[in-house]
Amino acid sequence: MSEPKYEVLVFWDKADDIFVAEVPELRGCMAHGATRAEALTNVENAMQLWLATAKEDGLYIPEPRGKLIFA
Repeated sequence: MSEPKYEVLVFWDKADDIFVAEVPELRGCMAHGATRAEALTNVENAMQLWLATAKEDGLYIPEPRGKLIFA
């Protein structure tokens, strides 16, 4: 499977004392980690699993749209 090209947002969750990484285009696809790098590694794995499961179940898989939010 090729590398997913979806936007990933990473933020600090003060309440849980973790970094959270989420993929807005893949509903519910997110992961966390003690460091930013760990959260990104975990969300890469979550994306692969999300996409494989959606494909297996015949669900709609959105095309990556690039940058979604402007700061």
